[in-house]
Amino acid sequence: MADRAFKALKEAVYEANMALVQAGLVVLTWGNASGVDREQGIVAIKPSGVAYEKLTPADIVLVSLETGKPLPGETLRPSSDTPTHVCLYQQFARIGGIAHTHSRYATSWAQACRAIPCYGTTHADTFHGAVPLCRPLTAEEIEQAYEWNTGVAIVEHFAQQNLDPIHVPGVLLPYHAPFAWGEDPAKAAENAIIVEEVAALAWRTEQLNPKACGAPQEIVDKHFRRKHGADAYYGQPK
Repeated sequence: MADRAFKALKEAVYEANMALVQAGLVVLTWGNASGVDREQGIVAIKPSGVAYEKLTPADIVLVSLETGKPLPGETLRPSSDTPTHVCLYQQFARIGGIAHTHSRYATSWAQACRAIPCYGTTHADTFHGAVPLCRPLTAEEIEQAYEWNTGVAIVEHFAQQNLDPIHVPGVLLPYHAPFAWGEDPAKAAENAIIVEEVAALAWRTEQLNPKACGAPQEIVDKHFRRKHGADAYYGQPK
């Protein structure tokens, strides 16, 4: 049973990684996606530095959700961002997939150390507010357990700002790039695509109107709640 579950998880994570490539969000090997099996306590993630054109589902690495260490028998090294993924899975109990890219527009906002403002309904359909920017890491945090502390900074920001990671399924890291997540690896990849699209729209909005203001809260609320929560009515019943 566990072997079948692990194979299915590897397949799902492989598909999420390839979705990032197909959407144009990944250059070279600058990205990774993962998924979690909470019942088994396992995270599946892209191997470090393996070219996407050579990647297979079998190459996806299984690591412990508790320790982040590869399971016995794994021969490839997991993504260097694995500690960030593991930290987020440990602290955001309702997420099932994570996607990290260096997509052009979202990474530009991150390098500019700016959150992505919610300028309209396209953004509000997925994010109940801005795509947030968390704090920079300290020199000590960078030197010691950099990737783990990246996750800590994200979790800390969401706690301090009282943000629900289900309602705000992504974040920007200063001087770095975006992370996105969702209920499973496919949804995480979809949200990474959305982060990039709203980043591009926000950039273009400011080019057209440097004095642009954020969308009114009532329309942000309306569009978000059309798709999320008990009163959602967008799409077909499940």
